[in-house]
Amino acid sequence: MTDGGASAVFATAPHPVPPERARRFDALLADLAARPDHDHQGPVDLTDAVPGPVWELLVHAAATGRYALHGSGSDAITAFEPRQSNDVHEFGNRSGVYAAADGLWPFYFAIVDRDRIDQLVNAAFVVVDRETGAETGPLYFFSVASRDPAPWRDGTVYLLPIDGFEREAEVERPEGRVRSAQLFHPGPVRPLARVRVRPDEFPLLSVIRHHDADELGRRAAADPDGFPWL
Repeated sequence: MTDGGASAVFATAPHPVPPERARRFDALLADLAARPDHDHQGPVDLTDAVPGPVWELLVHAAATGRYALHGSGSDAITAFEPRQSNDVHEFGNRSGVYAAADGLWPFYFAIVDRDRIDQLVNAAFVVVDRETGAETGPLYFFSVASRDPAPWRDGTVYLLPIDGFEREAEVERPEGRVRSAQLFHPGPVRPLARVRVRPDEFPLLSVIRHHDADELGRRAAADPDGFPWL
């Protein structure tokens, strides 16, 4: 990431979650927390119970700090098992379960059809001012390399208990301390709930970029710290 022009490169959520809907979401999540024996029942399907746009529920659930969120093309996951990831950074190059302390990032992963995509480039983060501690964001970058102009699918976002997850450490950049929303858990995790999502419900669908994987590779090799290599 480089200085300047952040607003032209990185997207933000359309608006904050309205207070009245936040209260309804809190009631829904309280009912979820009160359900016994999640491990035996499997994840609760909240889709039809969401009192508003599903993305607002996901953003609010992440903001409570009680959930890690994971997006998938499958709606039948009852347990997430550790898998080896392939990442250039040490944090994301371990065997484990990866999730997000954010609602929109996993939504993106839920709706991108991996079978029709050659490469994904994405991020979700906040920038913390060194002097004041003020936060800018969350900021998002989403891009795909695909021959298909609309390589989307219906998907599912899972709510996992946050216990045991580690958040990626902040990174010092010229513009401030960058805090990624990426989370890591070393062992298996059973989801508490799931929300089925559609591409037309994703509020940032229109800002997902398309890139050439070969050209991006050349730019990244020439400037490893130049994310997102536009």
